[in-house]
Formats: sequence, structure tokens, C-alpha cells
Amino acid sequence: MNQTYAVTAVTVVVLATVLIGALGLRISRTTSDFYVASRTVGPGLNAAAISGEYLSAASFLGIAGLLLLQGPDMLWYPVGYTAGYLVLLVLVAAPLRRSGAYTLSDFAEARLESAVVRRLASLFVVGIGWLYLLPQLQGAGLTLEIMTGAPDWLGSLVVAVVVTGAVAAGGMRSITFVQAFQYWLKLTALLVPALFLVAAWAGDDAPRARFDAPAVLREHTDIRVGDTVRVDLDAPLTVTVSGTVDGERHRGERLTLGEGTHRIEAGTELGLPKGAPVPERTVSGTDPVSWSQPLSGGRDGYQLYATYGLILATFLGTMGLPHVAVRFYTSPNGRAARRTTLMVLGLIGAFYLLPPVYGALGRVYAPELALTGAADAAVLVLPERVIGGLAGELLGALLAGGAFAAFLSTASGLTMSVAGVITQDVLPSRGVRHFRLATLVAVAVPLCLSVVTSNVPVADAVGLAFAVSASSFCPLLVLGIWWRRLTPPGAAAGLVVGGGAALTAVMATRAGLPPGGWAHTLMAWPAVWSVPLGFSTMVAVSLATARHIPPGAAAILARLHLPEDLAGRQQTEGVER
Repeated sequence: MNQTYAVTAVTVVVLATVLIGALGLRISRTTSDFYVASRTVGPGLNAAAISGEYLSAASFLGIAGLLLLQGPDMLWYPVGYTAGYLVLLVLVAAPLRRSGAYTLSDFAEARLESAVVRRLASLFVVGIGWLYLLPQLQGAGLTLEIMTGAPDWLGSLVVAVVVTGAVAAGGMRSITFVQAFQYWLKLTALLVPALFLVAAWAGDDAPRARFDAPAVLREHTDIRVGDTVRVDLDAPLTVTVSGTVDGERHRGERLTLGEGTHRIEAGTELGLPKGAPVPERTVSGTDPVSWSQPLSGGRDGYQLYATYGLILATFLGTMGLPHVAVRFYTSPNGRAARRTTLMVLGLIGAFYLLPPVYGALGRVYAPELALTGAADAAVLVLPERVIGGLAGELLGALLAGGAFAAFLSTASGLTMSVAGVITQDVLPSRGVRHFRLATLVAVAVPLCLSVVTSNVPVADAVGLAFAVSASSFCPLLVLGIWWRRLTPPGAAAGLVVGGGAALTAVMATRAGLPPGGWAHTLMAWPAVWSVPLGFSTMVAVSLATARHIPPGAAAILARLHLPEDLAGRQQTEGVER
């Protein structure tokens, strides 16, 4: 990839983000402007902004990477991401707006009249926000490294600095305009190269993408294995090796690997001949990519369970994502919130038609990425592989700019939601100055983590946040909005048990602790059992503590479900009486 074009594209995106963010600074005057844009964002602008922040690195790079690795089974990811807004539309969007809250923590306290529940909700907002921010920063590092060869921490730092400036400058006002712009930029950045790539592929003699057969290299390819892996060979394969294979050190030697399983150590360089099948990676619990294998286990029972776990986490986790929920507080009223959600479904649905194109083409033109651990790079390298020349470089630069927009927009929304909670629940004052200080804290922690932790495929790292969100905030929002008998002890217990169990399971899986088979599958995809656990715990403890139902439960539920004008009239009549 031409570094000059790519760096220019990223620079243009960064400058556009800063300039558009400065517009928000000029019109942000009050605390309400900073937190919820004074609740004046119309459905069209809000839908574009929500789509801009929701379509993260996992969507722009990760979906194509997972399709390259595992085939069409991974289409459940974008289906789940999109369908989650159906639940949000039907159950949550309008009542959440009518609550009048600034954050999920505000909603929890207003509904349950409990400072303890508020503090627990704040902990989960910050935890989920940081889990989601981490892959955005790491993805930025990967993009800049591919484009320029710069150290991977540099891309993370660039995103952190730009996001901190945009959010601290104008708060919600700034990032609303920024994220709406970045949605259309990301859509254009994927759509235009995809048209050229498909046209070039249609006129080429390249084989059709098949996921039920080994990928075959179209030319001699040198690769570097990023992590220690095991590969399975169906037939002997002669390669050039510089590194360690099966415990033996080789220095640029030709080696014939026999049929069966072989262990390739991290840092080993392999030269694969033209026409050779790409060795298929065998995933175990200790493999860094094992977390991304929803179909691991080799039996239909495992596969079906894991697919349901994936669907449930994305389907129910969307409503509890802090940067998604806070967006609905910016709508003028509940009707506008519903219209916004409906428009979001159309915008993100259109976007998700594109990543599968890159995944299928990556299987043909860049199959070795499945072995190197850099499958997320498929989107970025395809223009050079398929088209080449000046056109390929320009299209690659456009994709690089779109990828950086994905990191910036999602990171902005997450930073906004986390900073809002830190300002209200940690710092001594809720003013604009303290909000800006909270912004620095919100970005600094995941930035440090991105430097010291190893890279995880971005779509899978985002799945961590979805699983925890589905098991904690989904029960809290659904029961808090639709069940009068929810009590503070029940809500607190459900958050701790459901959300805590999901968090423990996914972190244990990332650490490689569960053995293979069912134990690994249950821990890697906990939503099937952790979401019912969260709901059942909230219900059971609430029924056992019925005397703790908040005195104002009936009033707040009426406010959540009645249209704003009717609810306001009812409140006025109550005051007069």
C-alpha cells in the first residue's frame, strides 16, 4: 500500500473530525448540551450518528476477517448486530427517552430510587465501555501499522488524542455531527472499492470463493506467523522455513511437512509455493484465536449451541451498550426516538451488505491471512491484491480512511458515555470542566491496556462487551420498564450474578482456562445461560423482597409509557390536587 496516499487519507479524516467537532464547540453552551445535546437532535441526524458510532472496527474490519477465517457461518454477526435494534425499537427506545435520564446510571436510580443500584450500573457502564474501546484502539494500531509500518501503539495514540479533543471540546453536540459524517464516509469507503473489486474479480480467471474447500495460493507467498499455531495438513506440503516447526529450528531451509498436525512457533517465516493449499489452523483453548471459534468442538451440538449464544449476545446486548443507550436521550421525545431507531435499522442494514463481499474475496486473493492471525487486514490489502497500480493504491487509501473513521466514531461515543458516568458518580462536580477531566480518564485506561495486551480479532473482542451487556443491562432495562415489582435488591443481585457470570466466563476463555469441548463452548458463549440467569435472579430476589418496591414505581412507570404531553398533564394535575 502506498504510504503517502494512505497517510493522506487518514490525515484528511482526522482533520475533518477535528473541524466538525469544533462546530459543536461553538454551539455547546450548557451542561445539557454536553451530555445530551439539549435533547434537540432530529431523527435523521440522530440515526446517522447512531449508525456512525455503532459500526465500529468490528463491523468495518472484523466481519470480513471472520468470514475469511470461518466462512458464511459468521454472517450471524451482522444479523445479530442489526436485529438488536428490533428489540430496542419495540421494548426500550421510547420509554428510555421519556425517563429524562442522562445515562443508564441515571435511569437505574430514577426507576429504583437506590444509590447502590446506581453505583453498580455505573461500574458496568465503565467496564463495558472500556471492553469496547480496547479493540477500537488496537484496530487503529493495526491499520496504521499495515499502512506505514509504524509501531502498533501509534494508531491507538492518534485515535485517543483526537477523540479526547473532540469529546472534551463540545461533548454530545460535537460528536453528533462527527458521527453522522463518519457514517456516510464509512459507507462510501466500503462501497466504492467493493464495486471495483467485484468488477475486477468478475473479469479475472480467479476461482470462485468456496468455504468448504482449502484456500489455494495464486502465487508464491511469504508469511510470518504472528502467534504459535497448530495446523492440519491433508497431504504433504513443501515449504521454506525460517523459524521453529515441531520443536526444530530451521534457517531458510526447504522442509516437507507430512500429513497430520504440526506446531509452528510465533515469529516463524514460511515460504509457500504457488498453488499450495493454505494450511488450516487447528484451534485449541490455548490458541489466541480460539475465542473466535463459535463452531469449535467438531460436533453439531456444539455448533448449534454456539450459534444461539452468538445470536442472543448480539440480539440482546445492543440495548445495554452505554454509547447506544445515551443516544436516545438526545431525541426530543419518545416518538422521535422510535423513528430514529427505525431509520437506524435501514442504515446499518445497508452497511452490512458490504463486509461479506470483502470476506469472500479475501478467501480468493489473501487466504494466507487466515494463518498469520491478521485476517482483520483483509479489507485493507484487497485493492492492492486484486487491482494493483495507482487505482489499487487510491482505493486502499480510501479504505484506510474509512477504517480510521470507524475507530474514531465508535471511540467517541464510548468515551462520551464513560466520561458522563465518571463525571456524575466519581468526580466531586458535574460541571463542564470536570466532564473534560473525566474524558481524559475514560480514554487513558483502555489506551494503556491496548499497549500491554495482545491483539484479539476485533469482532470477537467486541463480543465480550455484548455478552456482558446482554446479561446485565438487558434484564435491568426490560424489567425496569415493563415490570412494576422490580426491587432495588433484585436489580442489584441480577446485575452482579448475570453480568458478573458473563464477564467471568469470557475473561476465563480469553485466558485459555476452560478445557476443550462443551466446557469451552459454554464459557466462550455464555449468553445462552447468563442472560436467563440475570433475568431469573432479578425476578426471584424481587419477589422475595416485595416490601422494597420503590414508593414512586407507579409514577415513574406512567412517565415511561405515556406520551410526553399526557404524562406532563398527569403530573401537573397531581400537583394541583
